[in-house]
This record gives sequence, structure tokens and C-alpha cells, in this order.
Amino acid sequence: MDRNSHIPWQEYCYLDLKSNAQKQDTSKRMEDPGWLHRHQTLLQRFFSSSILVKVVHHMRKADLLSAQEAGLIQEMGSLKDKVHLLVEFLSVTDPHGAALQAYLQSSHLTEYNLITVHESMVRRYKDALIQRLKEDENSLAQVPGNSNSTLLLIECVSDLQQREHDLVQVSVNRGAGPLHGRALGLDKLIAPLTRGSTAPRVTLTIGVAGSGKSLMVRRFIQLWSTSQIYPELSLAIPIACWELSSFDRLSVERLLRLFVPYDNMDVILFNESCKVLLILDGLEEFRQSLDFADAPPTSDPRREIPVSDLIANIVRGNLLPGTTLWLLSRPGTGAKVPAGLVDRVTEAPPLSRTQIKDYINHCITNTLDAYSISQDSSPSQTSTPVDVSSKVWTYLNTQKPLLILSSVPAICHIIVTTLSRLLKLDSDATPLPRTLTEVYAHYCWPHLSGSEAPSGGIRKPLGTLGRLAFYSLLRRRYTFSETELRTYSVDVPTQGSMRGCRILQRRQSWLSDSVAWQFTHTSVQEFLGALFYYISSRRGMFDLFSESSVSWPRIGFHSHYRAALQKTNQSDAAPQGNLDLFMRFLSGLMSPAAGSLLGGSLGVGHEEQVTQRTTASTLLQNAVTGTGGDAVSMRNVTMVTCLAELQQVELLRSVEDDLINCSLRGKLKGGVCAVLAYLLQVSDACTEETQLSNCLDSSSLKRLLPQLLYCSKLRMENNEFKEGTMELLGSLLSAKECHILMLSLADDSISSKGIKPLSRALLVNRTLTTLDLHGNNIGAKGAKTLCDALKMNQVLVSVNLQNNHIEDEGARALAEVLQSNRKLTTLNVQKNSIGPEGVKKIGEALKKNQTLQDLNISSNHLGDLGTVALAQALMVNHVLHTLSLQSNSVSDRGIKALSHALQSNRGLSCLNLRENSIGVAGAKDIAKALKVNTCLRELDLTANLLHDEGVTAIAEAMRVNRAITSLHLQWNFIKAGAAKALAQSLMSNTCIQLLDLQENALGDNGVIALAFALRSNSSLIVLYLQGVSAGKSGAVALADALVVNESLHTLDLRGNSIGMEGAKAFSSALKKNRSLRSLNLQENSLGMDGAIFIATALRGNHQLNYINLQGNGIGESGAKVVSDAIKAGAPDCVVDI
Repeated sequence: MDRNSHIPWQEYCYLDLKSNAQKQDTSKRMEDPGWLHRHQTLLQRFFSSSILVKVVHHMRKADLLSAQEAGLIQEMGSLKDKVHLLVEFLSVTDPHGAALQAYLQSSHLTEYNLITVHESMVRRYKDALIQRLKEDENSLAQVPGNSNSTLLLIECVSDLQQREHDLVQVSVNRGAGPLHGRALGLDKLIAPLTRGSTAPRVTLTIGVAGSGKSLMVRRFIQLWSTSQIYPELSLAIPIACWELSSFDRLSVERLLRLFVPYDNMDVILFNESCKVLLILDGLEEFRQSLDFADAPPTSDPRREIPVSDLIANIVRGNLLPGTTLWLLSRPGTGAKVPAGLVDRVTEAPPLSRTQIKDYINHCITNTLDAYSISQDSSPSQTSTPVDVSSKVWTYLNTQKPLLILSSVPAICHIIVTTLSRLLKLDSDATPLPRTLTEVYAHYCWPHLSGSEAPSGGIRKPLGTLGRLAFYSLLRRRYTFSETELRTYSVDVPTQGSMRGCRILQRRQSWLSDSVAWQFTHTSVQEFLGALFYYISSRRGMFDLFSESSVSWPRIGFHSHYRAALQKTNQSDAAPQGNLDLFMRFLSGLMSPAAGSLLGGSLGVGHEEQVTQRTTASTLLQNAVTGTGGDAVSMRNVTMVTCLAELQQVELLRSVEDDLINCSLRGKLKGGVCAVLAYLLQVSDACTEETQLSNCLDSSSLKRLLPQLLYCSKLRMENNEFKEGTMELLGSLLSAKECHILMLSLADDSISSKGIKPLSRALLVNRTLTTLDLHGNNIGAKGAKTLCDALKMNQVLVSVNLQNNHIEDEGARALAEVLQSNRKLTTLNVQKNSIGPEGVKKIGEALKKNQTLQDLNISSNHLGDLGTVALAQALMVNHVLHTLSLQSNSVSDRGIKALSHALQSNRGLSCLNLRENSIGVAGAKDIAKALKVNTCLRELDLTANLLHDEGVTAIAEAMRVNRAITSLHLQWNFIKAGAAKALAQSLMSNTCIQLLDLQENALGDNGVIALAFALRSNSSLIVLYLQGVSAGKSGAVALADALVVNESLHTLDLRGNSIGMEGAKAFSSALKKNRSLRSLNLQENSLGMDGAIFIATALRGNHQLNYINLQGNGIGESGAKVVSDAIKAGAPDCVVDI
């Protein structure tokens, strides 16, 4: 195309379709030779099939398309391809596109207007959004996770999220995200997830305050405005819900004109061909609560109705039915949107431990906190950013409640900037905060008092900001106009001021000049509200919860604190735990640390602090212990949290000690259950798993049940659970919010009746992956009940039914499970009196099963018949990795079949044949298999009847085998001959790492042969020679081998007779050896002299980390001398003596 004849796009990109300029410029556009190709994408987007048919027909009549060309267009597959071919043909016959434009103007004006004005209007709108994003860049730089583009796809808002305060939710989940959350990028947020699904109309994103929802909106707008995501989206309209608070009534038409204030934008907004996304950020910020039940329906876009009704009608689809909606809110408000109207629910993800650590490094290295920059520039500071980062991270890991709350990005910023500032000050007079109250006192204090130290005037900011915070909290208001700030005599912060940086933050409308103010986080508002209430309660004459002061008299701190406690515990006065954090801060302000920090400036003397603390402690303890036999609620846990914040921790420590020592039996009464529920959230003892063994009965389990939902690994062993208790456990596992991944109910006296409610729960449970029922008495009947559930359950991967008397009938039921279940990977049926018939059924099932990897059938009655059945299965099954057949009366006949299977099996890596009746013939069959098998790694033949001949055959096989890494031959009646054969194989085998020859009469000759092999072998790491009749000469040979051997890690010589001479030889070897880590010389007649030799050697050997010298006739005094000598020379070495 001739560039000189090209009419610039800019000449008409901002065309006003309603002006007369349209008529004047039409001919120019029609003469534009680039019009067709430049608008091809829009033609493809806005042409329907019917319009295309009419256009082709018209172009045929105008002789601009031939019949053949029209036919080719019709034959194209997709509408997009058809329009593309039309443009190609018309670019030849109608280069300017004049005929097409003229036809569209006359017959399809709406589509023509869309095609001509769409790109210019959208570009103008995007440019405005990009400009606003640039203006806000600096204010977003401090927040961790501000570049995150991933949400978590969840099923729905949980009951916990609907009922409880944001930070209670975070604490209960230990800072982890939703259990079933699946990562969903912003590029997939409003797109179909599968090829056959449709795009959602309404997407709801929930997240606690400060989790980054608004940042996610900004990220989305940034990506869309720069054409990185959703190019098919005509408009994405972000609306912060606080912007609508100044309106009582609105129409849809007026709403859209407020946020898309451009002429001709109606062409896009109200056209079904254009995809529009409406983003409503912060549903909780509406002045009027959303009411979907009573909102009168309307479909008139010009009718003005109350804002809450307007939003309800938009969500219902009565208004803007073709518009896609993205709603963002805190969980409690999000739950008010009827589930039937929401097509997709997502959640803002918490910060992981790695992200918290990265933010600490980033924050401190870049000194992002404005206050830190201004205050921490003293030349006397010597700590480097790396040092401070490391100290902050280390300290946070010692304060689990603070670390858990740091998973919320905004709170992470508050905690990290506070800790880093205090560490940079490097003042011994200011200890690091241990509670949330102390953190917020340090964070807010410099602004409130106007100085770094807790001194100076504070009454004015408390009388203004504090009052605003408290009474707005009661009204659930979090955003304020400048007029409202002035109503409370709060000075509007200037841009960049300290108040704007740390206490209040400015909120700017997306596309208008509207401005509002918020506390930097809702927790800052709650802290200031608590501080205001604390100061006011000391002199208040009336109920402070009534702002008008028209109330019954309420005099004295005791009365005001009790009123706050009652309000917190009233669900109608504090829905969704609205006052939980306020109460926590209020209690924390009376702790010794907070009193030391704030007391002087607040005018609270020491004696008054003690009195207040005693009052609060008594009221809280009464609230905690007064729970009686009722289930422990989150409000009860909040009371315990207040005690912890008050630093009254005697009861907490006592219960935690009992929890750690498993001594809670008989103590789970009254307030102990509430304290235990609190510890489940914050105690290190519950981080990996919760241990509630030997302490639960039906009543205590009932009280704890709501809190056990959120444990991930739960041990409840030795508790004698009866049928009623099992019903409670069934309800626990059936709950929608159950987080339990591992559950151990071992030795709980569970019967066939007790297993029924558990089995019913497994039909609906979607979290439990590991279930341990060993040591119960479910019997064959209970096993069948459980198996009926396992056929349907597709979550459990490990089941332990050891010692449950399930017998052959239960084994048959399990076999049916193995044929249909596609998740189970580990099954333990040890000690269940299963005979050959039951094992035959399991073997048949294994031929079809493709998931089971670990099967333990030890200590049953398999015999040779059962072993043959399993061998036949192994000929087909190559998935099973571990098979344990210990103590099953397996003889040579069964081993023959098993060995034959091993020659072709390609999956089994671990085989346990301990304590059977395998003889020489069986050993020879095993040897044949080992010569060809390439997958078996561990073979345990302990306590059989192999003798020298059988072990010699296995030793010969080991010369060629390159798979076995662990070989156990303990208690097999072998002597020096077999030891020599094994030594020969060690000289050529480069794979074996563990060899166990314990309790075999090898004698010195056998040990000497093995020692000779160790000189050249470089793979063996562990050698067990306990009780092999080794004497002085064998010990000397081993010691000589250790001088040159560089691979042996563990050597066990317990129960031999190496004597002082052997010890002396080892002493010399240890001075030179650098590989040995563990040496066991227990019961070897070393005597005091031999022990001294060993101790002397360790002065030069710092690799050994364990040595056992017990039972060597040293005596207590000698043991101390030797132990001290070893620790002096090798301080890291553990000594058993």
C-alpha cells in the first residue's frame, strides 16, 4: 500500500457519532484503501452468520463477488474464516471497502458504528486506566505479593469463612490456603476451564482483609489494558464499591456513565456482540447491606433504584444480562451472594513461608517503609540488611501466632516493618514484641504520640482517630469521605505524610476525582478502636457502645470491660466475630509489656495496671472455664486468645505440657478443652500432628469436635471408642470443612458396629488419605462394611487393618475393593488369620489392580498355597513395589513359585520373607531369580533355614546381580564357608550397600574373609556382625580393613569377644579412617583398657558421631572417665556407655 495515500488512523479514532462531522468524514473513510484489512478483526468479531449471508448476497448483486467466490466463502468452516476470505476477495474488487461500508451504513448501522468506533473508544478508555495505574504505582510498592496473578479456584465459601473474623480464619487454618484450592491464573479467571464448558457469568473472589484482592484487580486491569489477556473483551470496568456509597439511588445507565464517561460508549456497553466485564471490588463497603431475597426485580436500565437493589438485580441478571461480573469481597459478605447465582468461586491465596521470607529480604534491603527510611538513617547503626532480614525471619519462627498471621500480605507488612525498625534501632531497652498488641503499639505509636519513644501527647489523636475507628467498627464501616474525617475532627493527611503512610491511606476512584480514606488495614482500625475504648473506659460514665451517650450509667473499668466481653460473645451484636480482634487488642493493652510501653503516656500507673490486669484475667478465665459440657466454639477460643494476649499463660502452659507428655487423660473438662482448641492452632506440638491418644472419651470428643475439623494429622489411639463415640467421629469426617488428612484410631476397641459410622463418612469425605485402624476388633463383618465404602471412596491411599481378625471373609471383601478402587496404594492386613483361600482372592485381584504398591500380609496363614497364588499375580502385576510375607509358614514349595515369578517380574523392589521355613532348595531357587531379576532392591531372609549351602548359592548370584542393595541373612545357621562365599561376591559386586549377618556362627575365619573383601569393596555402607563369634583375630582384620576402606558408614559388632587387643586395633584404625560414622562394640569384653584405647583414638577422629561401649565391664566411674575423654576429643559424638 502506498504510504502517501494512507489516511492516518488518528484522523477518525475519536469520532463522535452524534455530531455532524460523521457526514463530512464518511466519504474520506470510504476512500481509505486500508479500511478493509484494518477492520478485518472487528468484522470477524461483529459479523453474525445472517449478516454475512446478506453481505455476500449484496456483493454478488453489485458484481463485487463472483459466484465461485461466494461458493468458496460458504464452504469455509468457521465464521471467522468466512469473513477473512470475504475481505481477501473484496480487497481486490473494492480496495477502499466503500461498497461494504455503504451497505453496512444503510442496512446494519449498529454493527457499522461498532466496527468504526470500537477500537478508538476502547483505546482511549485503556489509556485512562493505564494512567491511573501509573499514579498509584508508588502506593502499591510496599505491599507483599503485589505482582501476584494467581487465584485459587474453590467450590464455595466455607462455614468458617461465613461465621468468623478474618484473622480467626487465618489462625484456624495456620496460614494455609483452602484445602481443595486449585491455582487459577488471571488469564483463566473468566474463561471456560474445559473445552465443553461455558464461560462463567458471575465470578466471586473472596479473601480476608489485606489479602490483595484490590491488587489483583489492578493487576488484571494492567494486563488487559496492555492487551496481554482477553483481547476479545471490549471493556473491563473496575468499580470500587466505596465509590457508590455517596449515592442513594442509581440506574444502570447512570452507573455506567459514571465510570465510562465517554460519548458513544453506549454503542459498546449495550450491544450484545461486545463482551463487557463489570468488576465490583469490595462488596462489604456498601453502606446498605446487600439483600438478594427482598430486592424488587427490575429490568429497566433507566430506572433509578436503591444501590443495593441495583447490585442485586445486576447479579441476578435482570439488568445487564449479557455482562460478565467479577465480584470481590471479604468472605462473610461474599457468602451473602446466593450460591445459585455464582458460577465460579475463587480465593486470594495466602503468602507461603517462602514468600514471607522473600518479602522480609525485599522489604529490609530496599527499606520500603517510609517511616523506616526517615528514622533509621543513623550512622551508628552497624547491622547490614542481610543481618536484619535473618534476625526478623528467625524471630518470626519463634513466634508462631505472628508467623501465621504474616500469611496475610497487609499484616505481613505491618509485622515485618515493625520488627525490622526495632532491630535497626538495636536498643536493649525495647524488647521485640511477642504479641499482636505489642506489634501494633510499636507500629502505630510514632504517629499517635508524634515521637519515637512512647511519650508525648496522645489524647488528641485518640479522641479523633480512635473515636472514628471504634464507632465505625461498630457500624462495620471501613471507608470514609473527607467530610466524615472532619466530623470526627481528623485532619485530612497530606500526600506522603506519616499518617497517610502508616495509619490512613488515600483511595482514588478509577476514572473520577472521587477520593476516600481508609485505615491502612482493618486491624489498624480495630487496634485504635481498642485503644480508644481502653482510655475512655477509665473515666467513662455511660455505655461506650452507644455513641450518643444516651444509655444507662456504666461506671468503672470493670463494668466497661465486662460490657465489651459480653458484646464480643453476642452473635447479634458481633456477627461474623466482628469484635474478636478488638477484644484481643483490648486485653493485650493490659499486658505487662504493653503497660510498660504505653502506660506512662496514657497516664495509667503501675497499680492501676495490675488492678486492670487482674480484673480482665478473672473475667476471661471465668468465660473460658464456664463453657461446661458444650462444644468449644470459636468464641471460646477467642477468650483463650485474649488470655494469651494478656500474657496470662499459666493455664496454657500447663495444658501444653500435658499435651506434649500425653498426660491429658481425665483432664479434658471445663476450660481445658477451650485451651486445647487454642493450642491446636498455635502450638508447635500440633504443627506436624495432633496427639490425642489415651485421653478422649465421648464427652470430651464432643466438646472438641468443632475444632478437630481443622487438624491435618490426628492421632487418637488407645481411647476405647464405643459406638456413640464413633458416630461423633463419623460426623467429623463427613463435615464439608473437614481438613483431616491422616487419622489413626489404633487400639481404640472399635467393633464391627463402631466401624459403620466411619464407613458412612468415607462415602462423602474428600480429604482423608491415610487411615490406621490397627489393633481393633472390627472382624470380618466390620471389614465388609468398610470395604463397601472403600469401593466408592476415591481419596484414601493408605489403610492399615493390622490385627483386626478379618480372616478369609474380610480378605475376600478387600479383594473386591482392589478390583475397583483406583486410589489405594498401601494396604496392611498383618495378623488377621487370613488363610490360603483369602489370599487367593487377593492374588486374583492383584492381576487386575494397577495402583496398589505396598502390601503387607505378614503373620497370617498363607502357607505355600497362598504364596503360589501371590506368585501367579506377580507374573502379571508389575505395579506392586513392596510385599511382606513375614511369618507365614512359607517353605521351599512356595518359594519355588515365587522365585519363578521374580524372574519375569519388573516391579517388585522390596520383598520380606523373614521367619519362614525356607531351606537350601528354596535358597537355590531364589539365587536363580537373583541372577536375572533387575528390579528387586531389598531382600530379607532373616530367620530361615538357609545354612551354608543355601547362602553360598545366593552369594554366587550376587556376583552377577546389580540390583540388590540390602540383603538380610540374620539367624540362618551359616558359618565361615558361607561368609567366604559372600566375601568373594563383595569383591566384585558394586551395588550392595547393606549386609546383615547377625547371629550366625561365622567365627574369626568368616570375619577375616569379609574384612579382606572390605579392602576392595567401595559400595557397602552398613555391616551388621552382631553375635557372629568374632574374636581378636577377626577384630584385627576388620580394623586393618577400615584403614583403607572409604565407604563403610556403620559397623555393628555387638555380642562378640574382641577384647582389649581388638579395641587396640580399632583404636589405630579410627585414627586414620574417615568414613565410619557409627560403631557398636557393646558387650565385647573390652575392659577399662580397651575403652581407653577407643577414647584416645577419637581425639583425632571427628567423623564418628555414635559409639556404643555398654556392657564391657568398665563400671560407673570408668564409664564417666571414658565418656568425658571421648566428648573432649569428639564433642559431637554420642556415647552410650
